[in-house]
Amino acid sequence: MRQISDETLIDSYYKALDLRLETDFVDLLLAEIQRRNLKLQVYTKDETPLN
Repeated sequence: MRQISDETLIDSYYKALDLRLETDFVDLLLAEIQRRNLKLQVYTKDETPLN
């Protein structure tokens, strides 16, 4: 986990949520996001993230 970039980690988290992957995996990603003190954006279904 420590070898992937912050951006890749966050992208992976959102993709895991979209794909409804195992809760344990999503929790692992979230724990690493929190460990790094990264902020997540919350989007509604009709919104798309801006890059």
